[in-house]
Amino acid sequence: MDYRTWRHAFKLDPAKDISDEALEQLAESGTDGMIIGGTDNITLEGVLDLLARLRRYAVPLALEVSDVDAVTFGFDYYFIPTVLNSTDVKWMNGIHLDALKEFGHMMKWEEVATEGYCIMNPECKAAQLTGATEVPTKEDVVGYARMAEHLFKLPIFYLEYSGTYGDPKLVSAAASVLDETRLVYGGGIRTAAQAAEMASIAHTVVIGNVIYDDLKKALETVDAVKAVTSPK
Repeated sequence: MDYRTWRHAFKLDPAKDISDEALEQLAESGTDGMIIGGTDNITLEGVLDLLARLRRYAVPLALEVSDVDAVTFGFDYYFIPTVLNSTDVKWMNGIHLDALKEFGHMMKWEEVATEGYCIMNPECKAAQLTGATEVPTKEDVVGYARMAEHLFKLPIFYLEYSGTYGDPKLVSAAASVLDETRLVYGGGIRTAAQAAEMASIAHTVVIGNVIYDDLKKALETVDAVKAVTSPK
């Protein structure tokens, strides 16, 4: 399934332990895709371990690249984050240049998608790492959304609340100015109701931390999202 049609995705952290039984339930839950990615302690060994354990299932797999040393072949998609509200140019184009110098000659560009990230929680690890330590206002978010679509022509605009549940009105503000770029929401979803609420606004909803805290609740988000009509 093309990532541009995904409504629901699970995000797995290669630095965290998860059982084979849990992986099977996630992969066969009806989710549209599985994203492998995290902020710290990301190793090639951890990525390869999840890749090998998930490849027996039919679900599409994407690697979200945060460390060039942890990149490997075998995924269906490679998501490349560029942090639009970072204060460090490294996270906007620095690591991307490193990746292109090393892997550019081997890349299949139809498998690569750039994500324009807007990090909304200044307390999270990703914000601390990338220098995105100011809370974006509604006007900022709308500006970044327009930047992603009209200036940079990015296929994905990713609102990342990372551990906190976001403001639906603010997410709606971003959605209202996007026509071609896909709006992805991630962060703080712990219940089916929250997943459904964000799925009514964003094109794709990403479920992460609750996988490790309450697998049953994580699995319940799949049907909740699929029951909601996709926004335009």
